[in-house]
Amino acid sequence: MSKKYDGIARISVAGGIAAVGLTLGGVAMANAADDTSSAGTTTSSAAREGFGHRGGPGGGDLAADLAEELGVSESKVSDALDAVREDLPAPERPAAGERPTPPTAAERAAHETALAEALAGELDLTTAKVSDALAAMHAEHEAAHRSALSSRLDDAVEAGDLTAADKASVLKAFDAGVLGGPRG
Repeated sequence: MSKKYDGIARISVAGGIAAVGLTLGGVAMANAADDTSSAGTTTSSAAREGFGHRGGPGGGDLAADLAEELGVSESKVSDALDAVREDLPAPERPAAGERPTPPTAAERAAHETALAEALAGELDLTTAKVSDALAAMHAEHEAAHRSALSSRLDDAVEAGDLTAADKASVLKAFDAGVLGGPRG
């Protein structure tokens, strides 16, 4: 195969991996917004509203993780999440058949600030302590997500489907937020 076609094939494989990642992320987001979990039990409206006890795709259990970060009981955090759910605005849902629009950085920051302030009030903690705990949880989630992506890319490089440069490009796109990675 000529170098030109070999390069096109590598780009196509990298694009395919990116598309699969985006598809899996969309499926995970759709499942997280579903009214029932895989066990068939109904999730709380808090989870459906984005303030729930599930951390989202690969996010674990929000109440348990936050309780550990804050050094308080899981039941106290769970009760606080239930209490603040009613006070915080739910994310807008797209009309039937429309794709959801991701929140802007300003909208995310406003939501995170409102959540931290509300939880701090319920838990009798400082807003800074809750904000720091939420930020630490987010950073841990992003690091785990990047690590898993890097492992999958290593496998593709080892199999000869991608080059090390292809892997570096995909990770650069992840780091820039193009593939669901960290955002500013």
